[in-house]
Amino acid sequence: MEEKALEVYDVIRTIRDPEKPNTLEELDVVTEKCVEVQELGDEEYLIIIRFSPTVPHCSLATLIGLCLQVKLQRCLPFKHKLEIYITEGTHSTEEDINKQINDKERVAAAMENPSLREMVEQCVTEPDD
Repeated sequence: MEEKALEVYDVIRTIRDPEKPNTLEELDVVTEKCVEVQELGDEEYLIIIRFSPTVPHCSLATLIGLCLQVKLQRCLPFKHKLEIYITEGTHSTEEDINKQINDKERVAAAMENPSLREMVEQCVTEPDD
């Protein structure tokens, strides 16, 4: 499972922060320890990500969660279920945000918003794409 977790981390570590010119890895929003992978069945995995916003009142935490969702859905070559959470105690509205970023309908609706989709694209696009 550790190999799968590193594969997942490799995908998310280069996501850019929506406000800063840094990656989520550079800002310690995501680390190798924040990725957990469990086997669900034959070649299917549960991926659990716990990320830590830079400040407890970060207004873009939901957008960061959306970027994690989008990039992993696009880039992972194996069948998976995805759960994304804010690390407990690192955000003032973590419960609400956790519900939002794990609600497929809300994620789909957010990606239909052109300005939001453009922001996500800017964050998830690799520098050499």
